[in-house]
Amino acid sequence: MQTALIIADDADFTRNVMGRWQAEPSVPEFTLVNGELWKNTPHAGYQLAIVGLVSAERLTSILSSLQSGDAPVIYIAEDSAAANEARSAHPRVIVLRQYDGWVDALVLLGAEVLKRVDVLAQLRRAEEQAASNQRQATLGRYMLDMRHSLNNALTSVLGNAELLLLEPGTFTAQVRDQIDTIHTMALRLHEIMQRFSSLESEMNVAEKSSQNETSHASHAYAIRF
Repeated sequence: MQTALIIADDADFTRNVMGRWQAEPSVPEFTLVNGELWKNTPHAGYQLAIVGLVSAERLTSILSSLQSGDAPVIYIAEDSAAANEARSAHPRVIVLRQYDGWVDALVLLGAEVLKRVDVLAQLRRAEEQAASNQRQATLGRYMLDMRHSLNNALTSVLGNAELLLLEPGTFTAQVRDQIDTIHTMALRLHEIMQRFSSLESEMNVAEKSSQNETSHASHAYAIRF
């Protein structure tokens, strides 16, 4: 659920913005705070902050605090002087000046900003997932690359264990049991390595499938646009 924080001392400002936003297809959940109490009100987790009419002595503090966060900030200035001052002092704040139709402009701009926030969040999650997949793929490839060396070592261990077991009178019962344990564990490791061979085949099939899906998606995107 998208959330928007509105900071304003004027109840009409808040009412107008929320009322106009109801006409949009997507309406965020609003948190309403006045300029005097905003610091003492829990309002974390919002995707957009809108600052309306607040006292001049609090405005600088509010804008400075908000622009240091991650969420976009839109400030509605009463006149050109206030707008120019805000743009100069707070370059990360989006400044709109009040004029006829400013509520429509604010809501349309806010809706687009929230869409962009959603897209960036999805992109960030996709990048994190891709990085995780890349790490897992690298580990898997390393294990597959080492498979041949491990198989050679296991073949040597199995062969020597089997040769020793062919000489029953040479060792004590305790030593023979230990050799038999080595032989059994080597067989188990060999079975595990065989599973890696199956894993490699599955990875190759999955990669081909992923490439085909990407190709189809790119083709569909090209057709659409």
